[in-house]
Amino acid sequence: MTRRPLRRHRLSRATAALSGHKRGAQPKVVALGGGMGLSASLTALRRITGDLTAVVTVADDGGSSGRLREELGVLPPGDLRKALAALCGDDEWGRTWSQVIQHRFESKGDLHEHAVGNLLIVALWEQLGDHVQALDLVGKLLGAHGRVLPMSAVPLELQALVRGHHPDRPDDIVTVRGQATVALTPGEVQSVHVVPADPPAVPEAVAAVLDADWVVLGPGSWFSSVIPHLLVPELLDALVSTKARKVLSLNLAPQPGETEGFSPQRHLEVLGRHAPKLAMDVVLADEAAVPDRESLADAAKRLGAAVELAPVASPDGVPIHDPELLAAAYDRIFRMHGRIGPWR
Repeated sequence: MTRRPLRRHRLSRATAALSGHKRGAQPKVVALGGGMGLSASLTALRRITGDLTAVVTVADDGGSSGRLREELGVLPPGDLRKALAALCGDDEWGRTWSQVIQHRFESKGDLHEHAVGNLLIVALWEQLGDHVQALDLVGKLLGAHGRVLPMSAVPLELQALVRGHHPDRPDDIVTVRGQATVALTPGEVQSVHVVPADPPAVPEAVAAVLDADWVVLGPGSWFSSVIPHLLVPELLDALVSTKARKVLSLNLAPQPGETEGFSPQRHLEVLGRHAPKLAMDVVLADEAAVPDRESLADAAKRLGAAVELAPVASPDGVPIHDPELLAAAYDRIFRMHGRIGPWR
């Protein structure tokens, strides 16, 4: 019964903070991830800063993206499209274009399940011959509140070492190929890597990380959307060397298949194994999703981070982030943990 008033109070604080940021200089924020997790972060972050860049995974091989990738040899556009949709405004123009680019065709022919935004992005890639220029143009058309960049200029194949991928051989460790397959494995993912093993980073993505005030990693599918950023050497180097503060935003619940049975602290341990030189400043988690706060604090400390617990889940009980509550949590972190910046 007290949840609604609490939420309204947090909403008013987030709105006030947003108004304060808009009046002066704003923090430069870079958000890394893919899929719905990155969309959740972007929908929240665009409420508190206008200087926002999304750096998006390019390993998707399922659905419309996978078909376009296989047929045309292009980067998978789906996660890039979702990021652009999340950056659309809440006015009529933004809502309309968000719905348009997310629209999927239903037919008995080749267009079935293709998303309009995927076709638009690929068409501009072919017309302009430049990934970044094309995405900037789509963002301009949509009135996007931020920029969207791919993390690499080449499509990547995600591969994972998985124990028990075949249920009849629970102790066998095999290599599972493809993001869609990794995300749905019934086994236990041990580690992931990408092919090619030394993919080139998009220079604009590296520059954005180096120039940022804050970098946000996660939430999202841990092995297929979050960790892949750490497998692009130039991007990892930028994350290690940047002077930006870094937030690791945890999921609200383990993902069936990929992280089934993972505790919050295990997510941190897995990330640390893939990028042992990467330190974080803050780990953000929903307070109701952390049964063992001491263990999470210990795991965060090993990454150099403090833990911030906040109610960021949708109040209706569905395990999705509430944009306003997540915005309020990010805003508080930026103010409490940030160096004194021009937006303060």
